Amino acid sequence: MIDMSQIEAAAERIAGQVVRTPTVPSPGLSALLGVPVTVKLELLQRTGSFKARGAAAKLLSLTDAERAAGVFAVSGGNHGIAVAVMAAALDVKATVVMPRSASGYALEQVEAAGASLRLTDGMDEAFGMVARLQEEGLTLVHPFDDPVVIAGQGTVGLEFAEDAGDVTDFVVSVGGGGLISGVATALRELRPGARIWGVETGGAESMSAALTAGAPVRVPLSSVVTTLSAPSVSPLTHEHVAALVDEVLVVPDRDAVRGTLDLAHHAKVWTEPAAGCVLAAARLVVERVGADARLGLLVCGGNTTVDDVTAWADRFGLR
Repeated sequence: MIDMSQIEAAAERIAGQVVRTPTVPSPGLSALLGVPVTVKLELLQRTGSFKARGAAAKLLSLTDAERAAGVFAVSGGNHGIAVAVMAAALDVKATVVMPRSASGYALEQVEAAGASLRLTDGMDEAFGMVARLQEEGLTLVHPFDDPVVIAGQGTVGLEFAEDAGDVTDFVVSVGGGGLISGVATALRELRPGARIWGVETGGAESMSAALTAGAPVRVPLSSVVTTLSAPSVSPLTHEHVAALVDEVLVVPDRDAVRGTLDLAHHAKVWTEPAAGCVLAAARLVVERVGADARLGLLVCGGNTTVDDVTAWADRFGLR
């Protein structure tokens, strides 16, 4: 498992490449949930999500030979955008493998950054290309199974802990588990008395399945939230979450999309469902903890379009 010294080193390494995003009270969400709410607005990060941190940390750790050969990433959206943009900024050649189900916005952003884009039929097939690309000499920038990437994502937790007020409960999205692994490491060090809640969407429950089984297992993917849809977590992220996170909650896709709409209406921020699910989980946390809860919500990304959100809202009868 990573430790605080690795997160602090990552923060120093990537400081010139990423934004220290705002951590602010949300009067609108506080009124909606009936308890004080503080939000960490990581959707204002470079590339539109926290993923820029881990990508920058990994790219800045490469040897000269690895930089010259280039890197590749497998992604449902945000990780691919981050690797493409940060690689271009650091003059490293990048290939990004994504499923055809990824949003058109994500595909456009990857290509606009100059990365080579390869499409597959699904995330299973995308991850299945890892060995082939490694044989071609490219270095994998894994979205979550890499201590350097996890330490980079942990800088979110470092900032959140330093900038948030008296928060009792932190709520963090879970895909492959890289973000919550890093964030939980920082929070356990700096906010040892706080509770840490993870949240997945139904049909992308790889961490919940791993916690139940006691080890990573492959799960069928059906969630519309492709940016959280990892077919399996890794032993590394499972170990972090099992040791550091109080509980991983699962919310339906409909509630994640509703969360996106509520964040726009009440918090005045435009998020993707991977962040909307945090608001859905926050409601469950308030039910469990009660009126004394003081929530810290990590708003992880905003890479979605009006058309996408409108289509999801229509699909789930939310308009």
